[in-house]
Amino acid sequence: MTKDRVYRSSAGVATGAALLGLAAWLGVDAIVAGEGRTPWLALATLILVVPLIIAFTLRPAVYAGPDRLRVRNPFRLIVLPWGQVATLRSGYSNEAIAVSGKKFQLWSIPVSLRARKRAARGKSGRFGGAGASAADAPLRARGDRDVDELREVWEARQQEESAQGEVSVRWAWEILGPAAAGAVVLGILLAVG
Repeated sequence: MTKDRVYRSSAGVATGAALLGLAAWLGVDAIVAGEGRTPWLALATLILVVPLIIAFTLRPAVYAGPDRLRVRNPFRLIVLPWGQVATLRSGYSNEAIAVSGKKFQLWSIPVSLRARKRAARGKSGRFGGAGASAADAPLRARGDRDVDELREVWEARQQEESAQGEVSVRWAWEILGPAAAGAVVLGILLAVG
């Protein structure tokens, strides 16, 4: 059995870790040292903010396996068997398009127009020998290379019997539930005054 290849944004993970550290530092300080309603407001804010930070920074990932593409976006989990993928495209965002025509963004594979421009100016052959065809190939931005890899897997696996099935989309209640609870508690605390 082949392990799924995982695509994540390293900048997103680093940002998420930094934001969680900042939220923990400020939130725990307000809970411990705060007076009156402050500890309760800080706790409700943490219950709201922490799931959202996780949703937009740490959670997004794309898993490419032999039979399917699993896309974990901030609030949804999409499972696309390779046979149900019509195409993978990279424009201003990276998307998987199902045979049904539905588009699913690949949040964890960011598009960087700056990286594309930089890659278009350079060549990977700077350090390669003359006449090497791979060395003369233009550089590709990381997100574009990731989508190219996904396209290769899709093209190789889309006709396999094990790669057929239905597309499934599931809401991420493990993120939405706590965030909604935090929003309700924070709203009540602010309304009560």
